[in-house]
Amino acid sequence: MPGITIGGEKPNSEVRIAIVGLGGINIAGSVGGRGRQLIKSFCKVPEVKIVALCDVDKTVLDDGVKQFKDRGETVAAYTDFRRVLDDKSIDAVVLATPNHWHALGTIWACQAGKDVYVEKPFSYNIWEGRQMVAAARKYKRIVQVGTQRRSSAVLPLAFDYLRSGQIGAIRFAHALVFRARTGIGKVSAPTPVPDTLDYDLWCGPAPKAPVMRKQLHYEWHWVWPTGNGEMGNNGVHMTDICRWGLGLNQPPPRAMSIGGRFAFDDAAETPNTQIAIFDYQPAPIICEIRNVSRNTDPKAPSTLGKFRNNDRGIVIVCEGGYFAGDYTGGAVFDNAGKKIKDFQDGRKAGEIEVSHVTNFVAATRSRKADALAAEASVGHASAACCHMANISHRLGKQSPPDEIRERIRSNGELSDAFERCRENLRENGVDIGATPAALGPWVTFDARQERFVGEFAEKASQLSRREDRAPFVVPTIV
Repeated sequence: MPGITIGGEKPNSEVRIAIVGLGGINIAGSVGGRGRQLIKSFCKVPEVKIVALCDVDKTVLDDGVKQFKDRGETVAAYTDFRRVLDDKSIDAVVLATPNHWHALGTIWACQAGKDVYVEKPFSYNIWEGRQMVAAARKYKRIVQVGTQRRSSAVLPLAFDYLRSGQIGAIRFAHALVFRARTGIGKVSAPTPVPDTLDYDLWCGPAPKAPVMRKQLHYEWHWVWPTGNGEMGNNGVHMTDICRWGLGLNQPPPRAMSIGGRFAFDDAAETPNTQIAIFDYQPAPIICEIRNVSRNTDPKAPSTLGKFRNNDRGIVIVCEGGYFAGDYTGGAVFDNAGKKIKDFQDGRKAGEIEVSHVTNFVAATRSRKADALAAEASVGHASAACCHMANISHRLGKQSPPDEIRERIRSNGELSDAFERCRENLRENGVDIGATPAALGPWVTFDARQERFVGEFAEKASQLSRREDRAPFVVPTIV
């Protein structure tokens, strides 16, 4: 929450950090391993020392320890996060765990007097996000979410230009995630959990169920008990930038989803194609997710299409033109596509991430939460967008294209997004006339009271909180 200054003693000049959750090793597609990526960034921050690593998989943990040892450094090694909290020498924890551990890890760390850098999405569900914000306030801790685009130096300049009205009022914002993925396959029997992994700890608050997919690590993103799909994985990044650009500081008043899981005959549950509208006024946000491509070779030309010449990042549409770009830069164009003004950062993506973690470390020293680029309330609002989209999807039903068209015809921008998505699916071998998309209902949210209201309130509320598995219960913070 902007303007809040958090009290407490300043840490020593050297900020001592534990990295929690290193991620799977040698995951296909070079994905995962977020904890190891963050190690590289934190190692570039002056007067920061990584003193501990934590992972429930001993093979992964030993690999991480060895990398430090090879550099002549020693780190403590923990498989149980609770032992990290017992270590009084640790000032802050970096949580790169699966999503279902974000809330409990953050709250426990705050209760233990440690500051927190938690990966996106901020929370696994809306109720958890509210408890995380409350914990940061109650225990006076510094909590930053890993939406590193918030540390871009150039985006604020572009946003100031757009808000100045030089190309008219802002009408819409588009969050784009056009990223090819493959299916995760199927299994006919549970996949054995490695002997080196403590599966009880890995599950934490989530149900302790058999692993009905080929790979435990990373693929947890695509099943509802542990993940939030591509909407919560990469959609949250782009939606967050749109909120920032439009100056929006709370969850949307309502949201709706159109989407499905197409082409992949696999064990995953979450959509691989999704259009969500967050009905902020006067300028809504539309998030477009596309994962289905007939060509998944990253070196080959994309078959996922573009919107205003972009396949990722944001497009903010104004009356007289639009801004298109991402956190390393972009440009403003008029309605004919002629460039009006450039906004370029000059830095690489990795450099901006270093700025983001540096910002977190500086705030742990100053004890000023309002100095954070992405404080807890920022993470909560952006995650809530994604959760509302997924709730609408899960409450939806498969509907023929004509029914979807009729439902959304009053919204020209949303209708255009749907037709573009349908055409792109057709180009990639998917006919949503034969394999219908799920049309979700509008879910309405009272941001002041932080609860769902209206027609689908009861069902939406049931999907915004779950009964955690003891003893890994996310506490209510009052």
